[in-house]
Amino acid sequence: MALTGLYLFILVYLAKGWANLKSQKNNKSTPTTKVTILIAARDEEERIAYTIDDILAQDYPKHLTEIIIVDDHSTDRTADIILGYAEQGVKLLQLKENKPLNSYKKKAIAEAISRSSGDLMVATDADCRMGPQWLSSIVSYYETEDLVMISSPVTYFEERSLFERMQTLEFSYLIGIGAASIGHNRASTCNGANLAYRKDVFYAVGGFKGIDDLASGDDELLLQKIAEQYPGKIGFLKRRDAIVYTHAKHTLQEFLQQRRRWASKSTKYKDKKVVALVLGIWLFNVSLLLNVCLGLYNPYFFKLFLIQFALKYLFEMIFLIPINLFFNRVKLVSLLILIGPVHIIYFVYIGLMGNTRKYSWKGRMVR
Repeated sequence: MALTGLYLFILVYLAKGWANLKSQKNNKSTPTTKVTILIAARDEEERIAYTIDDILAQDYPKHLTEIIIVDDHSTDRTADIILGYAEQGVKLLQLKENKPLNSYKKKAIAEAISRSSGDLMVATDADCRMGPQWLSSIVSYYETEDLVMISSPVTYFEERSLFERMQTLEFSYLIGIGAASIGHNRASTCNGANLAYRKDVFYAVGGFKGIDDLASGDDELLLQKIAEQYPGKIGFLKRRDAIVYTHAKHTLQEFLQQRRRWASKSTKYKDKKVVALVLGIWLFNVSLLLNVCLGLYNPYFFKLFLIQFALKYLFEMIFLIPINLFFNRVKLVSLLILIGPVHIIYFVYIGLMGNTRKYSWKGRMVR
């Protein structure tokens, strides 16, 4: 039961971290920050036009906005679609790297930053949607709070199945963890689909140097490097206008590949407290599986599992309700009773597979 107590303590700690975050309002003063919006795109012909249209529709001053999209060796019409927006100020860079890399995305982002003219880099993905006040909300928070990095909310939308709605709830759990850690001034995780940072700070921490051997980590691992050198200077923007929307994976295989990619970053975490937190959650889920298996031979262990699961369900619900209220998706919390048993198996599996083998991502084998 020690692991159960540890997990419940973590959830209470995270819930308090989320509560510590204050809802932000826009600064009414005239903005002065030159912003560069960064996107690394590969084979995104189906959605990238929607993303560009949303960015062009922002209410932020056009003379303070630069848009750079890097085409990462796309095999479809992605580059042609981007070129179609050239007259509206959208800049296309095409990654020319010929030698094999493990992190083409980090290379693409670094190349865009080197060509940028903005002071604040705002990164998103080529399959995302956002409202017209997305950028102005980020800059208002940046100028008001004097931060060096801002993590902002991301959620799924337009779900087409129960499986996708379950992913949305699980994803809110992950976003909540990252936000809550910032609420405790211990920034640990974030999502690269909605991340802003100062250009000079990117170079001050050495950019992606030291973390460029993994396909993933252009977000969390960079955040951890910055948190180490600039403690207390990272914020989470708790504002609905700043939400970026993207889509859940349609198939189980796509979902597992994505989560394995995300889990691979944990091998590079330098903050031992973050590693301990992740390990504690993983071991708790392992203990649940063990008690189910042992319960086949001794009913005591199955009763122990039921107690653990009931406490897990209750405390996770307490953690998830305010987060999903923020996203205006609180009804999704009712799916927790369905997700709970599956999440145990999934979490243990991802913890193992995310750090043991290469995986396929957008037609490439990476690690």
